[in-house]
Amino acid sequence: MKAVHFGAGNIGRGFVGLLLHNAGYEVVFADVAEGLIAQLADADSYAVHEVGENPAVQTVDNFRALNSNTQEAELITEIATADIVTTAVGPHILKFVAPVIARGIAARGAGMAPLQVMACENAINATDVLAREVASRPEAAGGALDGQAVFANTAVDRIVPNQEAGQGLDVTVESFYEWVIDRTAFAGSEPEIPGATFVDELAPYIERKLFTVNTGHASAAYFGFEAGLEKISDAMADQDVAEDVRAVLEETKQLLVAKHGFSNEAQEAYVQKILVRFTNPHLPDTVNRVGRAPLRKLSRHERFIGPAAELAERGVVPEALLGAISAALRFTDPADAEATELAGILASGSAADATARITGLDPDHPLFSAVSTLVEERQAELATTSA
Repeated sequence: MKAVHFGAGNIGRGFVGLLLHNAGYEVVFADVAEGLIAQLADADSYAVHEVGENPAVQTVDNFRALNSNTQEAELITEIATADIVTTAVGPHILKFVAPVIARGIAARGAGMAPLQVMACENAINATDVLAREVASRPEAAGGALDGQAVFANTAVDRIVPNQEAGQGLDVTVESFYEWVIDRTAFAGSEPEIPGATFVDELAPYIERKLFTVNTGHASAAYFGFEAGLEKISDAMADQDVAEDVRAVLEETKQLLVAKHGFSNEAQEAYVQKILVRFTNPHLPDTVNRVGRAPLRKLSRHERFIGPAAELAERGVVPEALLGAISAALRFTDPADAEATELAGILASGSAADATARITGLDPDHPLFSAVSTLVEERQAELATTSA
């Protein structure tokens, strides 16, 4: 069995690649990072260090590596003969990997089982995005690729912090992970991946993860940044930050229970598990790493505006989420392009225009006015600072 995985970074090696390896697949890593691909091509194995309640070290071998930029022909051949294709490249990069995936599917021989494609990204229904991009390619014209691939949405969860210098290909990850996959796409032929969970309805699990893990993690980062703290574990050790994060997750719990029918007790247990994960001192995650890309995190259906908007639509004022949004608007990092872009948007135009650009909310949405007020306050602060 063979799997082609796009994205040979820490998540690719320490999570998806690890589980595929443990399921018995030969893993072909594809990435544009020339140095990383060279390292993988020269290595026989690497180690995944799991830290947390059940620490362990796992060895990954039986892999190869290809440069997506310079070895496209070889990559197409690998996809054409693979069983599975997965990605961990970031939602905005899916459009760039779709062309070679389409060409690989088109090159599959007659009678082969459909290629099983799963985008393992921190985004809702990311595989649907990838499927649309593949379908838009010339190779798919006239339904030419119909029946040659199946696309299954997934929800993935594993904290993989910045790695210590000198680790090489080895990766440190938390011991907890969750990979939930939509079973219905496979029509009874889902792959055997120990550790993955197949469900008939994925949406509740996607939103539970996004609105609990991602919302909580980013809240800890932005509240921690405001408090002048460096690490997520330090932020969660601060009583005020921890209370603010807990308040945010109380609001998202309210939404998830009402919307998806999770019991209050089950969701509270999930929240408590997540809060413990954030305090893991063995994960040297920084507020800057977790807080990076604030524009994506503040977009319409992401971890803050998404749940806050749905609560507002239900007549609930999401006070804690608004506090997290305010903190996100104050996040600065010269090394982060999105933080710089956010500052530029805030520095130009009216509060209403900036709110619409940042959040994607319509002016008549019940959340718009409250967020616009926060934007206006941040603009006033920036004006005062630059004066």
